[in-house]
Amino acid sequence: MTKGFKDKLGEGGYGSVYKGKLQSGCLVAIKMLDKSKANGQDFISEVATIGRIHHMNVVQLIGFCAKGPKRALIYEFMPNGSLDKYIFSIEGRIPLSIEKIYEISLAVACEIEYLHRGCGMQILHFNIKPHNILL
Repeated sequence: MTKGFKDKLGEGGYGSVYKGKLQSGCLVAIKMLDKSKANGQDFISEVATIGRIHHMNVVQLIGFCAKGPKRALIYEFMPNGSLDKYIFSIEGRIPLSIEKIYEISLAVACEIEYLHRGCGMQILHFNIKPHNILL
């Protein structure tokens, strides 16, 4: 799926994310969880929680893989990357219009409201930052 983990999209507190391609041709983002954070019960709880979230502003979990100590979460691929790449550009300027920034802000607010009240369970996201906002 990942062609030897050649195309790294990013890295977070729980592992690295790679670009992949399913046999169907669908592009995906594959988060390989660190072995130290991938214990069985935590992994199952995360899959169960993420699998119940269905909102147009929340990336969808497509599947998961657990083989021996290796754990992977497979998400839909977001081709525009994360917000931090736009607001922290090399030139130091914001390559987004004020209208687009407003649209993104509203979408993030709707997502947070959904996680807090609308998805059947209350989820608190403690790590909301431009790096975690996918476009």
